Amino acid sequence: MKLYALCDQEMLDSRGLSVEYFVNIAKEHNAEIIQYRNKNADIAYIKQQLINIRKIYDGFLIINDAYELIEFCDGVHVGQEDLLKIDEDIFKAVKILRSVIKSEKILGISTHNKEEVLMANDMDLNYIGLGAYRNTSTKKDISGVLGSDIEKIASFSKHLVGAIGGVNLDDNLENITYNVIGSGLLK
Repeated sequence: MKLYALCDQEMLDSRGLSVEYFVNIAKEHNAEIIQYRNKNADIAYIKQQLINIRKIYDGFLIINDAYELIEFCDGVHVGQEDLLKIDEDIFKAVKILRSVIKSEKILGISTHNKEEVLMANDMDLNYIGLGAYRNTSTKKDISGVLGSDIEKIASFSKHLVGAIGGVNLDDNLENITYNVIGSGLLK
């Protein structure tokens, strides 16, 4: 199982931890991807954090939502709700994103059920995040927990799949390429 580390600024702030601290832990666990998520800061702050991460991490760096900062990272991850902010038609939203970030960059979206996975199959994506696998304390808006159904649902994806939400380092799920772990790395 490959590690996709989710570096959430709000979680770090709540624990008094720096981005550099998190990145070093992710590197110790051989994280192939780090996603930086900050839902509250302005673009200038997020840009500086991407620059800081890039100074100490040479793996794939993904930004959550802030696709206007694509030049500072390797890709973008967008949730379903954020796709709808780009366009009410999520297929069109993905096309808009792809036109901005170009084909050489990574594009991933969150999915939560079989229907969203099947829709994602018709989109120009590199991967999907699927979940929530378990309940998690870092995300308060979880609509449903997939549990063991995540493996079957993931089998419908033509894209690489990252298990999201309550995933642990030792989880070994079928049809899942990445364990996406945030606060679980800090235990």
